[in-house]
Amino acid sequence: MNAPYTSTPWRPVCTRQDLVAQSGVVVRVDGEQIALFYLPGAHGPDLYAIENRDPKSGANVIGRGLIGHLGGELVVASPLYKQHFRLADGTCVQYPEQRLRTWQARLNGDAVEIA
Repeated sequence: MNAPYTSTPWRPVCTRQDLVAQSGVVVRVDGEQIALFYLPGAHGPDLYAIENRDPKSGANVIGRGLIGHLGGELVVASPLYKQHFRLADGTCVQYPEQRLRTWQARLNGDAVEIA
């Protein structure tokens, strides 16, 4: 008999009320800091989850970065060195060798979940 298909496990990390529109908040999951950006009305998903640790400085500051558009893509600017990371895939625009880990994120009722 074939094993049933298992989809990506979604985990609740906070509630919708914890989010701040057009800004970032940080959650801790399994010892790792994840920056959540809630962008209602943006072109694309409303919610992005990206690693909070800036690879250039080593500081956990990405959740405090400014959101903007660069080259037609949504990005977050690191507050320290101002490099821009694509929210969709974590790639740094200026330094492609720098990359932040990303997670799938969604709103499930009032729960914010990542996979």
